[in-house]
Amino acid sequence: MLKQFLKFALVGVIAAITDVGTLVILKEIFFVDVLIANAVGFIVSVVVNYLLSMRFVFKGREQSKVREFIIFTLLSTGGLILNEFIVWIGTEFFLIHYLLIKFGAMGIVLVYNFVTRKLFLEKR
Repeated sequence: MLKQFLKFALVGVIAAITDVGTLVILKEIFFVDVLIANAVGFIVSVVVNYLLSMRFVFKGREQSKVREFIIFTLLSTGGLILNEFIVWIGTEFFLIHYLLIKFGAMGIVLVYNFVTRKLFLEKR
């Protein structure tokens, strides 16, 4: 399981670069509201994460790819809600810079994602 978690973490780094890169571009260049930019970055990274996770990390159950992607997306929606909540609380109430709180949120969501994907997507 450690080897699998390390692969998951590597895929997560790639998805995180996608997530944060999209967030920064939208926020700093296009002046999009931080929570909207955060959500867009997260959604783009979910697609990247799905493609890489199901290819290199998890051995999918014997189900349709459409069903698998729907489950992945539903689980990711939980991660998005958790991520948005942490960024919102951090930026609005604790006045933490959006990138600092984003990295904290990503660490928490990493654990959530691994556990939920292992439970609901991996062949047993």
